[in-house]
This record gives sequence, structure tokens and C-alpha cells, in this order.
Amino acid sequence: MNNYSIETKCIQSGWQPKNGEPRVLPIYQSTTFKYDTSEQMGALFDLEESGYFYSRLQNPTNDIVASKICDLEGGVAAMLLSSGQAATFYAVFNICEAGEHIVSASTIYGGTFNLFSVTMKKLGIECTFVDPDASEEEIQKAFRPNTRVLFGETVANPALVVLDIEKFANIAHKNNVPLIVDNTFATPINCRPFEWGADIITHSTTKYMDGHAVSLGGCIVDSGNFDWAKYGDKYHGLTTPDDSYHGIVYAEKFGKGAYITKATVQLMRDLGSMQSPNNAFLLNLGLETLHLRVKQHCFNAQEVAKYLESNDKVAWVNYAGLEGNKYHELAKKYMPNGTCGVISFGLKGGRNIATKFMDGLKLAAIVTHVADARTSVLHPASHTHRQMTDEQLIEAGVQPDLIRFSVGIENVNDIIADIEQALKAI
Repeated sequence: MNNYSIETKCIQSGWQPKNGEPRVLPIYQSTTFKYDTSEQMGALFDLEESGYFYSRLQNPTNDIVASKICDLEGGVAAMLLSSGQAATFYAVFNICEAGEHIVSASTIYGGTFNLFSVTMKKLGIECTFVDPDASEEEIQKAFRPNTRVLFGETVANPALVVLDIEKFANIAHKNNVPLIVDNTFATPINCRPFEWGADIITHSTTKYMDGHAVSLGGCIVDSGNFDWAKYGDKYHGLTTPDDSYHGIVYAEKFGKGAYITKATVQLMRDLGSMQSPNNAFLLNLGLETLHLRVKQHCFNAQEVAKYLESNDKVAWVNYAGLEGNKYHELAKKYMPNGTCGVISFGLKGGRNIATKFMDGLKLAAIVTHVADARTSVLHPASHTHRQMTDEQLIEAGVQPDLIRFSVGIENVNDIIADIEQALKAI
């Protein structure tokens, strides 16, 4: 599908039915797959042949949807997982071991911050958080001889910091490590991180890709550009024999497919965070309209941001689409067609006023979710980030009064009217 536009790929990529096959992607709702001989099955377990034998590792529906996302991002291989959290964990753990170290932008999703600072620390992997706006020289100070990954989000959730992808890629590659970028908020419709030097992309497909708040999911996409074999002293899991598969060396046997192959046949085999085929089917339906919905989300968010900026009850507004925004120029560089449909803002009066405002909304719903067709609102300091200290909140770019407003694809005048009546009530 390389010759087609991204809009066409959203619809046509992935499932390519042959003569007499279903026009729409089928759901392979089966845990297992039949073979005629023991030898055929054995070849699959030895990774000598490709195919399906158990859906915990691979399933045709999942692989087809993963291939569509891979095509949208311009990668060489991809895999689906049960959630965005699982995707982030697998992406990092696939190339990190106990005793090693990662560097991450501090302004990332609260769940990812906890994953890196608490859970992975228990596994023996330490993380140093850096201000993504800091200079290359300052960020470089965080690196150690045992650093294996640099991580960031294209548009941070909920801080809405726009990552300088080229800067982060340069820093990562100077240190001979890959850059992993979470592209959930921007989606490949608005940003293609591989074109700016990123090596691996992760997604919470639960958000805009699904778009309807019906199915959890995650995805990892590999660019195929990082040379694991060249840095074999760092990435033993990819460049030394895997005894659980008769001594296979992934980088030698699978080339550019080594990273995703290892994550599938080793991590998925042992940890089992597989996305269900039914959820993959629903995800594919969302992907077919992704290019239409993202455009509308961004249009609506721009109008809502301008309204909020002009309202005297609003203390501040953070949306990169606004010309005065700190990240406006970076957004124009990396995402000229728009960033996402999420706005953050604060009200005069602080945290208590924020919760009163949210309680007064009628169209927008207070939910944990973000980035789907319906307008929703959240107060991160009270909800998604409530386990973080005030110092950690500020480090992550989350002010105590921050309201995360996820603008849906309803009529924008109705969304603004809802905000207006809730503001009048306070």
C-alpha cells in the first residue's frame, strides 16, 4: 500500500481478501489452530516456519490489524497488545534487563510514570526523568553506561507538551540507544515519528484509533532502523542465543523483524498480554474512520481553545494550536495539520472551582477515558494522577488545577455552550 495516501490506508490496508473471501476482516475467534502433521506443528514451535498455533502468541485478526497500523506509521513490523500500558512495558522490557537503566521525558502519562518509577524499579530497571524542554547537554547528563532506552510522548498526556522528536532522536543515537515514542495522542494522521528519527512507536489504541471507547488495546511498531547487532554488547536479548528456542539469535535470524519477533515469541509467550480478536476487529473499524475523526477533533479543539482563552473566568489554556502557546512552533514542525483534540486549562479559583465546573457540565462527561468521539473531562490531580505527590505532579507537567478536556466530534457550538453554562454556574 506504499503508493496510497494515509486516508486510503486507513480503509484499505491490512486485510486483502482473495477471490471468494469475506470483504470485511473476519474475526478468528479461536484459541488454537489445527495442523495435519506433528512435524508441521513442531516447525512452528522452532520458529522455522510462520503460522498460527495458539492465540496467546499470534492470531490472524490481530496480525492483520497490526499490519495496518504498521503501514500507517511506516514501520516494518508491529504487534497488538491488550492495552497501551502493556505496549509500553513490552516495548521497553524487550530490550532492558535487571541492572540496566532508561531515560524518559518527565511529562508523560501518569500510568507510564508509575510503571517506570515503581514497577520496573522492582524488576531492577531504573529510570531517570528529564525535562523534555531541557537542552541536549542537560538531557545528556542523565545517561549512564547502562542506559538502554530514551522514551517520550509526541503529545504528552495530560501536560500536552510537544516532544522535539529530532532533538530526542539525536540524543538517543549519540548514546547508541533507540528512541521509543508514544504516538497515542497525535496518531499517524498528524505525526509520523519515524520520519523524524524515532526507532520504535507505541500506541494506546484504546484512544483515537478505536475512537469509540469500546475496546482496550495497545500496539508496538518497529521502524527496522536501529541496528541491534551493531550494539550487541548492550542488547543481549537480541544478539545472543535464546536457550528457550534452541539457541536462536533474533538479530541474525530475523533481521529487521528481530525486535517484534522477540517481543511476540518470548514476552507474549511468557506474559500473555494479548489483545482479543474481537477487540482487534473493533479497533479495525475505528481505524477506517481515523483520518476523518482526527481532523474533526482538531477543528473542534481549536475552536474550544480559542473560546476558553477569551473567557475571563479561565486562568490559563494550554493547546499547541494557539499561536501564543509555548509549543506552537514545534507543533507546526511535527504536526502541521493539528496535534490532537485534548485541551488542558485552569480556572481562576484553583482546584475547588475546577471540580465545581466539571460537576456542572451536561454534555461533557466526567470519565477516566480520553480521546474518543464523545466530549469528556477529567481532573488528573484528583483522578488519574492522584497517587503522585505535588512535586511529582509538577515534574510531570500537571498543575493541581489542571482540567483535561477531551473535545469530541459533536457540533462544536454545542460543546462551547455546555462549557459556557457550566462557567456561568460558578
